[in-house]
Order: sequence, then structure tokens, then C-alpha cells
Amino acid sequence: MILIGILLLIGLLVIGIPVAFALGVAGSVSLIFIGTPQLILGLMSKIVHDTVSNYVILTIPSFVMMSEFLSAGGIADDMMIACNRLMRRLRGGLAMACVLAGAVLAATSGSSTASVATIARAAYPTMKRLGYEPGLSVGTIAISGTLAIMIPPSIALVVYGILTEESIGDLFIAGIGPGILTALGYGLTIALVLWRRPQYAPRMEDALVNAEGSELKQKGRVWPVGVLVAIVLGALYSGLATPTEVGALGAVGAFVLSVILRRLTWRGFVQAIGNTLRTTVMIVTIIFGALMFGYFMTYTQVTNTLLQLISTSEVGPHVVLVCILLVYLVLGMLMDQFAILVLTVPISYTIITGLGFDPIWFGVLITKTAEIGLVTPPVGLNVFIASAATGTPTKVGFRGVAPFVAMEIVLLALLVLFPQISLYLVG
Repeated sequence: MILIGILLLIGLLVIGIPVAFALGVAGSVSLIFIGTPQLILGLMSKIVHDTVSNYVILTIPSFVMMSEFLSAGGIADDMMIACNRLMRRLRGGLAMACVLAGAVLAATSGSSTASVATIARAAYPTMKRLGYEPGLSVGTIAISGTLAIMIPPSIALVVYGILTEESIGDLFIAGIGPGILTALGYGLTIALVLWRRPQYAPRMEDALVNAEGSELKQKGRVWPVGVLVAIVLGALYSGLATPTEVGALGAVGAFVLSVILRRLTWRGFVQAIGNTLRTTVMIVTIIFGALMFGYFMTYTQVTNTLLQLISTSEVGPHVVLVCILLVYLVLGMLMDQFAILVLTVPISYTIITGLGFDPIWFGVLITKTAEIGLVTPPVGLNVFIASAATGTPTKVGFRGVAPFVAMEIVLLALLVLFPQISLYLVG
């Protein structure tokens, strides 16, 4: 039965059925071999009701809406300009500014795609004018957007918390250390690339001369993002608001700031609401379908069977953990990150906690694999977005992001070897 369900799911994905519907159809059809039509209809009703009535699910549209208002109001562009001015006296400073801007945007938004689009629009024209190698430019922009997957508030961590019923607040706190470490790793990667290929970026003197009259001369307002970061992080880590309430505060704050700055047009408002609805519906529909397929996996008792096999085998717990992470890395190359989480977490979470590992730490680890999946072919969503936004061939983007992927593997190994990087602040 398990084989039938998995083959059906793969077949639907191969012929181009959207991930959410492929999961739901495969799960429903496979359940026919186990239960009755009444059981399937009952499960469908239960999944929809339990998901949409879950208070925590409101965190997703809140954080997405916050990122959309930041983009529509030009606040994110201001942040990018300010980071450019701060870092542009370094060789490769604009590339490092992209990383810094990605980290700041991640702290106010859990949307990776929105971060990539914003950074590409604000940074690439200047990088091209100054003579940056296209691969380095696009690769840096694509990888900078992935910081929104790890640095809280992260929608991926929210989804993991919903599926496992772990504290979303603890998951957010656990993501701070790995997020900072990741940003530093990206900066180190840029420095190493330019050490080996100095022609990929202009010299400091050339950059300063060529920047005259460009958007780098603009001041860039930092205070709106500073206010929003203070609201979001202050309310979250002080315990004054739950993650769901923090998302709502952030969305309202981004809207109010955009209005105060007189940058939010009616067209921008409508576009922000529309993008929020599309993104939220996509994620929630994937959750519906994956939960349906998850019920099929539960009825087949595959989790209990795997746990029994592991307990009776001589394979060590850390070997099992490494194998699971390798599976996530492979899946990240082929599937949507949210689909992977919803489809696999019910099984992997049970196995990992059964082996005695910390579930918060594991959530950070698989979030890191999702981060890597955003820039690895053939899916590599962030690379496709960055390439499209900059008019650069996709193969150039994947070539430019390769050094960052190597650094990501090193960072993942560090998180596995030293769990306290993630858990120190959790207490």
C-alpha cells in the first residue's frame, strides 16, 4: 500500500499536477484500499476544519502581508540603499550589503521570495553598473533571500511548529544563532570568492568613482525598518505577544509606516493584498493535501515499522539523523519546501524524538535543508526569481550560487555537531 501511494504521488508530480493537489489525490485514492469512502470524506472534513480553525495558522498570512507592505511602501528598498552606503567602501561591499539587507529584511518578514525580489530590484542595477560579475551578483541576491527561511519570523519554522505542536516562540529563538552564523558565512564566502577571483568585483576606488550620481548617493531611510524590527522582536521576545499576534502587529506596522511615508498607492495596496492571498492559499492548500497523504501513511503504520527497524538494528542515532538530513537535501532539489515539511515531518519528527534528539534543534536543521533547497537545481526557486528579476540566464545564477551552497553544507555540519548554536538562547 505504501508503494502504491508513493508511486501515485510521484506519477502525479511528473505529469505536472500541482504539489498540493497531487498530495491530496494520492492520499485519498490510496486510502480507498484501506478504508471506506465515508472515512475519506470524514478525514477531508476534519483536515479542513482543524487547519482553518487553528489560531496559529494566522501567523502565515500576517508575516506574508508584512513583507508585501514593506515592498509596496518602498521601505525594503530604503534598507537596501542604507546597507549599500554602509558597506560600499569594501571590495565586494555591495554584495556583502545584499547579505546584510537580507538579514535585516528577514527580521521583519518570513518571506524568502519577497526578499529576493526586493534585493534584486534595489541592488542589481548598481552592481551591473559597477562591473560586478553577473554570476556573483545573481548568486548573492538569491542566497541573501534565503535568510528569511531561518531568521525569525520564519514561515518555515511556523509550519514546523504547527505540524509538531512545538513552541513557535522557542523555534524563533532557536533560529537566531544559526541565522547570524549563516549571514556571516555568506559574507565569508564573498570574501573567499573575491580572493580567488578579484576581477569579479571592482576595486574600492573604482566603485566609489562609478557610484557618483547613482542611487548609492541616496540616504535611504533606516528608521522605518528600525521601528518595525523593534515592534516585532520586542513584542516577541519580551513575551508581550504570541507569534501570531506579533505577525498581526508587524503587518499593521508596515501598513501604517508605508502610509506615513506617503508611498503606498492604491494599486500597491491591492497588489500587496492579492500577493498575500495567493501565497497564503498556496501554503494552506499544500497543508491540506499533505495532511491527507499523511493520514494514509499513518494508517499504513509506516512510522511504527521504521522505529522498530531502527531500534532492532545496530545503526547509531546520529547515523539515522544524517541519513534523514540527506533525504531532505535530495527532496529540496525536487520539491517545494513547504510540501516537503508537511509531507515528511510527521514521520521524521516521530523518529527523531524517539531517538532522543531535541525537536527544536531538529526543526532548525530541516529548516536549514529547506534553505539550501531554495538555491539548488533543478527547482532552486530563489535562483529563478533572481534571474528573472535581473534578466540573467538561470545557468549563470546557479553557477554564481554554487560557492554559497558549499558554505551551506559546512554550516549544516556545524549545526549538527554543535546543537548549542541553536539551543543556547532557548534555555
